[in-house]
Amino acid sequence: MKLIEKCLLRGPNLYTRRTCIRAIIDLEDLDGVSSADLPGFTDRLCALLPSLQRHRCSVGTAGGFIQRLRDGTYMAHIVEHVTLELQCLAGSQAGFGRARRVKGMPRCYRVVCAYQIEPLIEPALDTAIGLVGAVARGENPSIEAVLSPLRDLVRRHGVGPSTQAILDAANARGIPVMRLTHDASLYQLGFGARQKRIQATITSQTSHMGAAIAKDKQLTRNLLEQAAIPVPRGSVVRDASEALHAASRLRRPVVVKPADANHGKGVRTCLNDPQDISQAYADARQYSTRVIVEEFIEGDDYRILVVGGKMVAASRRDPPCAIGDGQTTVSGLIEQMNRDPNRGEGHSKGLTKVPIDPHTIAHLERRGMTLATVPRVGERVVLRDNANLSTGGTARDVTHLVHPDTVRTCERAAHQIGLDVAGIDLLCRDISLPLRQQGAIVEINAAPGLRMHEQPSHGMSQAAGSAIVKSLFADGDDGRIPLIAVTGTNGKTTTTLLIGNVLRAAGHTTGVATTQGLFIDGHCIHEGDCTGFWSARAILGSPNVSAAVLETARGGILKRGLGFDRCDIAVVLNISADHLGLDGVDTVDDMAKVKAIVAKTASRAVVLNADDALCVAMASQLREGVEVVYFSCTDHNPVMQEHLQQGGRAVFLREGDIVIAGAAGQRTLMRADSLAVTLYGQAMHNIANTLAAVAALEVQGGCPAASIIEGLQSFRCSTETNPLRLNISHIGGVTILHDYAHNAAAYQAILDTARAMKCRRIIGVITAPDDRRDADLQQIAQLCAARVDELIVYEIAASRRREPGHTLRLLYESALAAAPSRVPVSAVMGAQEAVWAGFQRCAEGDLLLVGGATQLQDLDRLRAHVKSTPENAIRPASAGDLHDAAFGSQPDTGVIRTNPTEDYFLAVGETNRSSATVGPGSGLPSHTPF
Repeated sequence: MKLIEKCLLRGPNLYTRRTCIRAIIDLEDLDGVSSADLPGFTDRLCALLPSLQRHRCSVGTAGGFIQRLRDGTYMAHIVEHVTLELQCLAGSQAGFGRARRVKGMPRCYRVVCAYQIEPLIEPALDTAIGLVGAVARGENPSIEAVLSPLRDLVRRHGVGPSTQAILDAANARGIPVMRLTHDASLYQLGFGARQKRIQATITSQTSHMGAAIAKDKQLTRNLLEQAAIPVPRGSVVRDASEALHAASRLRRPVVVKPADANHGKGVRTCLNDPQDISQAYADARQYSTRVIVEEFIEGDDYRILVVGGKMVAASRRDPPCAIGDGQTTVSGLIEQMNRDPNRGEGHSKGLTKVPIDPHTIAHLERRGMTLATVPRVGERVVLRDNANLSTGGTARDVTHLVHPDTVRTCERAAHQIGLDVAGIDLLCRDISLPLRQQGAIVEINAAPGLRMHEQPSHGMSQAAGSAIVKSLFADGDDGRIPLIAVTGTNGKTTTTLLIGNVLRAAGHTTGVATTQGLFIDGHCIHEGDCTGFWSARAILGSPNVSAAVLETARGGILKRGLGFDRCDIAVVLNISADHLGLDGVDTVDDMAKVKAIVAKTASRAVVLNADDALCVAMASQLREGVEVVYFSCTDHNPVMQEHLQQGGRAVFLREGDIVIAGAAGQRTLMRADSLAVTLYGQAMHNIANTLAAVAALEVQGGCPAASIIEGLQSFRCSTETNPLRLNISHIGGVTILHDYAHNAAAYQAILDTARAMKCRRIIGVITAPDDRRDADLQQIAQLCAARVDELIVYEIAASRRREPGHTLRLLYESALAAAPSRVPVSAVMGAQEAVWAGFQRCAEGDLLLVGGATQLQDLDRLRAHVKSTPENAIRPASAGDLHDAAFGSQPDTGVIRTNPTEDYFLAVGETNRSSATVGPGSGLPSHTPF
């Protein structure tokens, strides 16, 4: 077996709403071989991974996958399950997967597996392929050898318990979560202007100064003392002699600790002996240049969690202890403790394994013990002199026991330091009594761990993560901004920009993503195709964006999934043939399933085209409670009329009026022919786009009718605001319609618009991307040839999938076969050459329709050339002009030959070929200005 393709789907996708990997595996010589065909395969695999017994598979019960193995299942399915199980064994839960044969690719299967930790999934998949292959060959690989690096990845990139508690609380409230980097636990909660950030329990509301103060234990102690909050007496010392002197002044046992370390590092308690104090100073000095000597407070160790100025949890922390049995050494007792399944490395489980390190050894020695000592039966051996959970300590919840006066004292302490989330460490004999009578605050932490409160060893769990989320987002606040996602085959960019323009008119700072780029408040921040995952994340991560409108295209959905978990409103404009045969999408129905992913993420409403049957079919696939709003270019659409009769809402065109209808009645918003975006009523496809935009804005709410009208009326399809979308210009008496039409439906729309403009003649200059199927290219050429007065087909220079000239030949031959006898058909290699050739065919009053993958610069060059040679701007057209310009006095064939290295087209009606060419690098004829 070998992996031949993989991609990470980071948002809702064709398979699941979870993050997952999609891979294609070539089974090679294992194709068609089932687990039942290989003697001993199932037994070897189960011995290697006995936990596969938990997998239910299609049987639906635990052990279902093992049953499938014994009955016989194929290797891709087995790889899927092993990949999921390896993640679980490494410490990251994953449970969704599927495996299906890839159409048109012999021996290949598409395997999909969910994941939580992105850096883990690809190594897990690679490992699974290797393990299954080895077991199939009769080998017995070591599972520990392969799990060790996977577990290391989980430790490095996994989410700690404190962060996970906050994320779980955010998810429970519907607050969106975005991980900002895999190198640190930095997360964004919420979108746009309503976002907050967390890193562990540091939040975007945490004061930098407060955190700096808390890190400095001496400064913290001074500020608390000034506020009449009980703290131990003590001072900062610079050497061992000062430490001894400070201890002598205190006249009681002392604590020696670094001034700015954490996790109990370098802390020694209850010291009296000068030698111990000197050694403790040396130990603390390893962690800080400043060392504190302070009085030892008798009592138990407590952690009080204060969030948003209020105590939310309290725990008593106990150091790790072993209980003797009269036979086992201290070392053996620690090993027994660490075999507890509730103990893990670091923060991976509720308890941490007890380390055997120099601190443990030194602590035992101070009590006259070693690791080899055998404690008496029932003897309690304290293993460390601190109770930190990170070194094996345990926690007991005491939230309900804390005295009200102590609660107020801790809340005042957090406020005094200036922290929104504070872990306050105190020592006292009885937490149910006022602190000032029998204890003191010894430390305040700016990033307190939540594990002891969320997963205490004893007592009731406290919702510490929820308290932090509540401090960031008030009740009822889900941290979301208005989010409208626009999808469909054609019209996405224009509709997205229209909605964004209206929202800006209504006072929003908009974030808009389109095929043209990313726009914040109307300003382009990045140019290029921005209709996928990362573009959506860029908009939703911008802290000044108060409303987002995202063009959401097929390619981005298939390659990375959606860049958002859900949107308020989804707009599906239309579904037609485009990009078929790519990425496993072979039919229009397949394409509808891709577009429906966007509709299924809508939480409030989906705007659907009532004139498109595939859009209408999506209404039955939506979440429960999501409203359907239809739009239609006619007022008598039967689907829409039935919807209105049932109390639904719709936006439609009636005798030129844009009408909004619903249970409350109907109202006219404005005339469609008053809008520049519709070419004042001539561009029916942009009327449809406008209706969709109005429907989305109507259901979104918050936009007064005046703002909607203003936003629609101020929008222009110019080269600045909406380049290559119905751009109209005039050069030397010729009207030029320039549009990025790239499929048959789009060409149909601009041809309808061109006819509605009632120009003298239409000269078409058209192409299509060469990654389309032959049938799609043929359909475009045939459609255009039947509806223009003269046609020039061209091929762009940068080829994607085909040999140079192949697309041009296909377009030309298809157009020639479909064109009426009166319509000349010509072919040119290169956009600029084709535009110039088309312009030469125009006379005053003609319309030059330029469609396909052209650039704005194509017309800029044309405009510049006409300006420099005004005598060529307009000239009478005759049937043979184009041929004569390229070939001199040869007979009119209606063909411009395009390839300098081979005979390209057989002249119509001739048996001879011509070597004359027009194209980049070919030595252009004199009529070509570029």
